[in-house]
Amino acid sequence: MIDFQKASVFKLSPCRVEDVLGSIGPLIIPGEEVVAAFKSVRDFVAFTTKRLIAVNVQGITGKKRDFTSLPYGKIQAFSVETAGTFDLDAELELWFSGLGKVRLEFKGSSDITELSRMIAHYAL
Repeated sequence: MIDFQKASVFKLSPCRVEDVLGSIGPLIIPGEEVVAAFKSVRDFVAFTTKRLIAVNVQGITGKKRDFTSLPYGKIQAFSVETAGTFDLDAELELWFSGLGKVRLEFKGSSDITELSRMIAHYAL
């Protein structure tokens, strides 16, 4: 499983859903849709209508992958920090029952407010 406490692993930038759908498509269940995706250098995170899927690409070739599925129904609380004038990164912290805190950092170009609205819609 990914160590979500290491923010350097997750310096995420928005990407097209189509860019990650090939990797996570087999994990998607009927009625579930991928609504947003964010990538770092190799790893990525997809937000669906039911959960957050974090993918840790491993090895030299990148063929080995660790998929972590975090259902919105297990979120106990979440926090959003928007980008500022000097601190250009935004942060999302989610507290999951049985897992603890998951921390993701997003580059300033990410719409963190819309992301938090979506999480609130599915988690509350």
